[in-house]
Amino acid sequence: MERLGTGIGWRPEIAGAVERMPGLDWVEVVAENVCPGHLPESLVRLRERGVTVVPHGVSLGLGGADRPDEARLAALAERAEALGAPLVTEHIAFVRAGGVLTASPLLEAGHLLPAPRTRDALRVLCENVRIAQDALPVPLAVENIAALISWPGEEMTEGQFLYELVERTGVRLLIDVANLHTNHVNRGEDPAKALDELPVEAIAYVHVAGGYERDGVWHDSHAHPVPPPVLDILADLASRTAPPGVLLERDENFPEPAELERELAVVRETVEKAAPGPGTRTPLATAASGRPDPATEAARQRLGLAQAALLSCLVAGTPVPEGFDRVRLGVQARALAAKRAGVVAKVAPELPGILGEGYRSAFLGYAQRHPMTGGYRRDALDFAEHLLLTGRPEDHEARRRLRAWWLERSGPTPPPRHPAARVLRATRRVLLRS
Repeated sequence: MERLGTGIGWRPEIAGAVERMPGLDWVEVVAENVCPGHLPESLVRLRERGVTVVPHGVSLGLGGADRPDEARLAALAERAEALGAPLVTEHIAFVRAGGVLTASPLLEAGHLLPAPRTRDALRVLCENVRIAQDALPVPLAVENIAALISWPGEEMTEGQFLYELVERTGVRLLIDVANLHTNHVNRGEDPAKALDELPVEAIAYVHVAGGYERDGVWHDSHAHPVPPPVLDILADLASRTAPPGVLLERDENFPEPAELERELAVVRETVEKAAPGPGTRTPLATAASGRPDPATEAARQRLGLAQAALLSCLVAGTPVPEGFDRVRLGVQARALAAKRAGVVAKVAPELPGILGEGYRSAFLGYAQRHPMTGGYRRDALDFAEHLLLTGRPEDHEARRRLRAWWLERSGPTPPPRHPAARVLRATRRVLLRS
């Protein structure tokens, strides 16, 4: 397994600081945020210096009931080749549910949600991982995620689930020690037990990040310093096996470059001090991809129905599925809506500019009754259209600016075939132009 060393998550906001960091071995970039034909100059310069760049995907939904989307897989493969990456990474999570598999509306979470640790979910995940492995030009590693909620009736611990996954597919692991801490606080799971059970010899690299606790819930924010409990888990992991790479994640609320460098140095020192002695377990052999199991179809159906019910509860206000903690689901639903409002504000910064202080409350009110179905850019357009159709904002000048913004970005679309759809679209256009 290739040695990566110590790295940091590359973000446009800290690109200059990352380039100047001494002793930086590698960086990780969110795959969906780079275009293979137009790589950021900062990443190009880093690659020319010999700094390894690894694409980290967030939208495949390998833990979902559907097979991985071919276009998303092709895009991830293209980015791996453009960056000359030694591997790519994704998450053990579902990010959408519903659609054809369940004969229900397709819903987007806009967030990484946990797959249940059941035999059905494991069967589906293994087949999805094999499909991804076959489509990618380099090895795949998958990441454990942080979660606010637990599925009822789980049949395995996280360590057992990951061990089975590796044994069946040969996939590598990206272990996020901050996520182990999050699940310790939020779900009562013992990080040491997880490390005891999972195949640490399959680790490709490790994530380290900060967060904060509020009202007994740990929020994996990636916007705060790495706390001591996370460093303790990192040290425990490093005492068991020498991780090929360790990476500091920071997504917002960026400190001064000197503080980032200091935090990276603490991460490096933690790993070095805890380095294991002789007897470290050797890497697992890569298992063959295998052929799809016909029995997986029934498992996909059951998993799809369960995930659609949960996501619909979280984003559309449908009843709480049996066995879930109602209070915790409420916390998760509010967190999803808040994240959605924040990302839409970044994707379409003109909206907070036009709506001012009323943006957040207006969006959260909209989100309660309008699930996201097509990604954040589509969400921004749908939100603006909703406001205009309901006569808002009340300020005439703000409404004029919002109408102009929407018309400019919605653009021409092919005429729908169904007469009723054509009438609806025409009516909307008249309303929005009036």
